[in-house]
Amino acid sequence: MAEPDAPADSMISARKINLTLGAEAAPTKILRDVDLEIPHEQAVAILGPSGSGKSSLMSVLAGLERPTSGRVVVAQVDYSSLDEDALARARRGSVGIILQAFHLLPTMTALENVAVPLELAGRERAFETARAELAAVGLGERVGHYPAQLSGGEQQRVAIARAVAPKPQILFADEPTGNLDGTTSAEIIDLLFARQAAASATLIIITHDQALAERCQRTIQMRDGRIVSDTLQ
Repeated sequence: MAEPDAPADSMISARKINLTLGAEAAPTKILRDVDLEIPHEQAVAILGPSGSGKSSLMSVLAGLERPTSGRVVVAQVDYSSLDEDALARARRGSVGIILQAFHLLPTMTALENVAVPLELAGRERAFETARAELAAVGLGERVGHYPAQLSGGEQQRVAIARAVAPKPQILFADEPTGNLDGTTSAEIIDLLFARQAAASATLIIITHDQALAERCQRTIQMRDGRIVSDTLQ
């Protein structure tokens, strides 16, 4: 569990996070002494040039990558103290992730892509929940379609439904509009914030999209693995 230095209203608390990758003979510093506090239900945009460490920071905060040093507390659970099985259990249902490339299973329908992860997590009425979430993202008539039969925007809607269906405490979105045209991007942005509000979730967005960043309550700029600015809108 979290120690007292993680505030009670904090959804994410990161302290002195460092991440070094590569061989010992040629290590590459990816994150450098990152400190970060994110409260419940805040929407945060993380921006920076390619190679600045944005996606790596998201991976560490989401529990997908272990930092080389430092401490990460998520939803009052100290990720740094957990083994791999316990970490997977801590993430399950509390963390939802939306990626630029959608990562839908091509052999499953939209409904199955949302429902099967719920079933595997032991959720009751998984298909009923999935159907309702797909209707909420505007795909109530497309539940039986496979990813190849859906547009890019529709595939991202399925990915959002899959991430939101377990009612996670935190949503991570890595370049969620990166593969979409301008009109579709605007629709996905609206949808993302609507589903965040419905889930009462904290939202962390990695983006180059300034319009998307401006919709957030807070903007963090990264460069060379460090946070160089942190601004409330």
